Amino acid sequence: MDTIRITKQFDFETGHALYGYDGKCKNVHGHSYKLFVTVIGTPISDASHVKHGMVIDFSDLKKIVNTEIVNQFDHATVFNKNTPHISLAEELSKRGHHIILADYQPTSEMMLIDFAKKIKARLPDRVRLHSLKLQETGSSCAEWHAGDNS
Repeated sequence: MDTIRITKQFDFETGHALYGYDGKCKNVHGHSYKLFVTVIGTPISDASHVKHGMVIDFSDLKKIVNTEIVNQFDHATVFNKNTPHISLAEELSKRGHHIILADYQPTSEMMLIDFAKKIKARLPDRVRLHSLKLQETGSSCAEWHAGDNS
């Protein structure tokens, strides 16, 4: 059976600030992110299987990514937990804002590393995460590829 890659796009809005950065992104700001999730595997060959012919049902992939990423990050503000913005984060949280204090600098690159770990842990054994692409702006993106991280 042939190996196939399938990709699904997810959109979410997230704010962040980069602790210690020497440019404008040290300030709290946000992005309309586009996350492209590509998985790889062989389509199910058992004709009696309800998912016959699929590597993974797009709706199953959607459930995984929405649970692990989109529902967590959409309309949240992400700060490095070591940031001097911690008092701002605490105040916003008290006022009902969704704040994520990450163990990493919330750059697109580091977010992808986090996302890859979370998605890989939830995929069925016969499906592998191939790549992630996180588009931060219309002209800027970061990519994670399994082949670069084996």
